[in-house]
Amino acid sequence: MAIVELKISTGGRDEFVDVTGKVRAVVAASGVRDGVCRVFVPHTTAAVTINEGADPAVTRDVIMELDKVIPHSDGYAHREGNSAAHIKASLLGASEMVLVEGGSLVLGTWQAVYFCEFDGPRARRLLVQCTEG
Repeated sequence: MAIVELKISTGGRDEFVDVTGKVRAVVAASGVRDGVCRVFVPHTTAAVTINEGADPAVTRDVIMELDKVIPHSDGYAHREGNSAAHIKASLLGASEMVLVEGGSLVLGTWQAVYFCEFDGPRARRLLVQCTEG
């Protein structure tokens, strides 16, 4: 299947956006019954992850702890001033792969797919591709 581009708007410097519904819609439109769904972030200061989707405190806690370990300002050499965003994005990663079974994402009861912004607010892209097999 072709790659589907989703538009994501973020409102803060660090933010997790639940994109599970949007990814599910791509899977449904793809017609893929059993296979994989790849989710990719084509940005160096953003990431994608899978984590708990039931309690929004979880994503706030993740951001809080990342900020403790990788503070926004820490004498970084990168002149753009967003080194922390690059480091966080590298740690979380630019892609996730989710199994598809019976035309649905195979996620655990509490799992959600998140677009992770570390250099916002911005207009971003999220690429999704579903394939059989």
